[in-house]
This record gives sequence, C-alpha cells and structure tokens, in this order.
Amino acid sequence: MKFFTMLLLSVFFFSCQQKENKNTSVDATKPIVTNKAEDTQKEENKQLGDTIFMNFINEKGLFAAEGSLDSIHPRIYVKFKNEDLGELKAKIVPTTGKGNIRFNQIIFPDKTSDGPFGMDLNIHLEQKGNYILVIGHSQMADNPFWGKFSVELENKKE
Repeated sequence: MKFFTMLLLSVFFFSCQQKENKNTSVDATKPIVTNKAEDTQKEENKQLGDTIFMNFINEKGLFAAEGSLDSIHPRIYVKFKNEDLGELKAKIVPTTGKGNIRFNQIIFPDKTSDGPFGMDLNIHLEQKGNYILVIGHSQMADNPFWGKFSVELENKKE
C-alpha cells in the first residue's frame, strides 16, 4: 500500500508541473531592417484573426479583401472608416460560388446597428466615423459556410 501511495503521489506531482516557458527576447541593439519598397507596392487589406481592416483602396476605387470563415472564427469583422456621406455598396463573393454567408450586421459609429442583410448590402451612410460589418452564416439556415470569400466595399459620395 505504501508503494502504491508513493507511486500515486509521484504521478500527481509530475502531472501538475507546468512546462517551462522559453523567453525569446529581441536584442534591442540590433536594428530591424524592412524593405520599404516592397511594403508600399503591396498595400492590401488582410484578415488578422477575426478582423479585416479596410485601409487601402485598389485601382478600381474599391476596398477589397479576402477572408475566411472557419470553426475558430465563425464571424469576421470588417472595419473601415467613412469620411464622406453617401451610399455604401458591399458584396460578398464566396470562392465556391454559393454558400450560406451574409452580412449579419452593420455597426454604426454611434454604436447603433442594423441587419441582417444578404450577400449584397446597399445602405445610406449618414455618419462619419468607424463602421464595422459583421460577416457570418445565417443562423436560420442549415450548413454553415466554412471557407474563403472575398469582400468588396464601395462608398459613393453624395
């Protein structure tokens, strides 16, 4: 019985030990070199985690980005700044052609919201500031969409 107790205690202590965190620090004396020419040529809107920041307009005058929905990120937040009043036209294009994906909500700068919408969104923007579009699948339909899509925003001034 004594042997069994010692064995049980040793297993308990070994299982409770936390893994050692290796500290990977950056040497502050070494300069960080970046290639500015590549950074300015390749300005694009990318998905970071569950958010797409729309900062760059393409050659067609649209905000365009690619994103993906998966089980880890079932909703994607598209953030953009509106400085001109006018009409917002937004469109989601799944890479598969069809899918249960839509604009679930738009959050205005004054924190009010509207929605749900479909794969196309046409709405009048009456406020200046930061907007958030929430993209996800319809909770009322079967087969949630998982995969890649592209989103395009066009703000037509009044």
